Amino acid sequence: MKKWLSTLVILCCAAFHVHAADEGVEDYAYYGFEPDIVTNYISNRKKLGFVKISVELMVKDPNDLVSLEHHDPLLRSAIVEILGNQSEDKVKSLSGREEIRRECYETVNRLMEQEVGKSIVVNLLFTKYLYD
Repeated sequence: MKKWLSTLVILCCAAFHVHAADEGVEDYAYYGFEPDIVTNYISNRKKLGFVKISVELMVKDPNDLVSLEHHDPLLRSAIVEILGNQSEDKVKSLSGREEIRRECYETVNRLMEQEVGKSIVVNLLFTKYLYD
C-alpha cells in the first residue's frame, strides 16, 4: 500500500511539473534608471516647477536588459524631454500622470525599435513621482 501511494505521489508531482512548464510562465525582468530623473516642467507660477521620478522598464527577456543599459542615455533624454514639455496641471493630476507615463512608454518602445529592431519594453512604471 505504501509503495503504491508513493508511486502515485511521484506521478502527480511529475504531472504538475510538466503542466507548469507547459503554461509558459513568463520570466520578466526590470531595468531601473539610476539616478532618479529630475527635470523642470512648464509652471504657471513665478517659481520654477520640477518633477523627480523613478522609472522602471519591464521586459519579457532578461537578456534585453543589456540593450536597455546600452541605450540608457538615449531613453533618459527622451523621458526628460517629455517631462519638460508638460504643463503644471498635467504633471499634478492623476490622469495627466498616466498620459505622461503612456507617452514615455510609447517613445521608449519606438526608440528601442529603431535601435535594436524590436519593441522590447512590456511596461513602463513610475515607482516614485514627486513634484513641486
